[in-house]
Amino acid sequence: MQTRFLPLLFILFSVHGFAQNLYFPPTSGNNWDTLSPTSLGWCTDQISPLYQFLNDNDTKAFILLKDGKIVLEKYFGTFTQDSVWYWASAGKSVTGFLVGKAQEEGYLSIQDPTSDYLGNDWTSCTPTEEDQITVWNQLTMTSGMDDSDQADCTDDTCLHCITNPGERWAYHNAPYTLLDGVIENATGSSLNAYFNQKLKVPTGMTGLYISIGYNNVLYSKPRSMARFGLLMLNNGIWDGTPVLDDTAYMNAMVNTSQQLNKAYGYLWWLNGKTDYMIPQSQLVLNGSMMPDAPDDMFSAIGKNGQFLNIVPNQNLVMVRMGRESTSTNYLVPTQMNNDIWPYLDAVMCNSTAIEEQKNFENTVQVYPNPAVNSVQIQANTPIQQVIVYSLTGKELLRVLPAQNQTLLDVSTLPAGVYLTQVQTQNAVITQQLVITQQ
Repeated sequence: MQTRFLPLLFILFSVHGFAQNLYFPPTSGNNWDTLSPTSLGWCTDQISPLYQFLNDNDTKAFILLKDGKIVLEKYFGTFTQDSVWYWASAGKSVTGFLVGKAQEEGYLSIQDPTSDYLGNDWTSCTPTEEDQITVWNQLTMTSGMDDSDQADCTDDTCLHCITNPGERWAYHNAPYTLLDGVIENATGSSLNAYFNQKLKVPTGMTGLYISIGYNNVLYSKPRSMARFGLLMLNNGIWDGTPVLDDTAYMNAMVNTSQQLNKAYGYLWWLNGKTDYMIPQSQLVLNGSMMPDAPDDMFSAIGKNGQFLNIVPNQNLVMVRMGRESTSTNYLVPTQMNNDIWPYLDAVMCNSTAIEEQKNFENTVQVYPNPAVNSVQIQANTPIQQVIVYSLTGKELLRVLPAQNQTLLDVSTLPAGVYLTQVQTQNAVITQQLVITQQ
């Protein structure tokens, strides 16, 4: 998929500079200008296969903006333009924006210890360990705390330091959620009040954070997610009015924040990096996180397929809300996000995209998944090796078959989630494998 990308220099300029010739909808009412796919020279006969794929995968809402205008907008089942849905972890990216706004207004510094805003003893770490954790560590998922058990729990008794801050990347919900308390204590406003004042009023977004268990979950209409994407596409400027004017923070949000997981900024996922990590794993995976998507894309991604994708060099914003058709319940379902792009590319007249996707999917098949005692692995070329890793990156099984298919015995592994890496002559494919109770 590399042929459609522009040289690196231009990509960098697109990310760091301002998007050009963007339309912004009014901040009140439902008026939003549209562009017809025909006027863009797109392949309109490919829209139906895209919508069928989305429908088959339990999508509720899909929106595609080009230059700020709506090109595609589709709702499925009983869901409508005015229906409300949750962002799940895609809402993390909004929190990252609000932290930047609070810093811009002088309420906090991301280099400050988190204890400055949450007080002492907000963890079970020693005072020295706790004082080393900064707001920046919360933004970058590098707090150094244990995420292996009760990862959502924000009670001090659930928060244990296992390494120095900045030395370990882990997708840990609790330190992220506590950013809400940082914002509230720093600004003196509730999370919803600050969200209303700093984002909803200037952009016309709707939405509300609702407390569910330990988490604060953002709910909104799909077009509100599109509005936030348009704001991010234009580097925090809404129709000429700065909403977040700190360009250094804006750039840091959507670029590699640390070298442990190059595909992570400040609560944003970054495509096109040389390697990446995924939630609940300490394994570093080679290659781009979503190889069929544009390299310069950055994304807010949530459980069950809540996606906000921004592609600066094409002035695209994509929104997908809904459920996940599989039972795996990945915290960050990047594969589902990736699978949309060949269909979308076909709409934009990349006629080989769907065939390329089918060929890729047919390269290696791992089934059944979830599995019980065994897993069948089949490829269109001889399989060189199969390795099963724990989510911490520990190698558990390795087989060296010399044929195009093999039966992998997983009966010795307890129920849980693992990573399976299949290496053939043409590809190395890593995917999650779920083993259920025997």
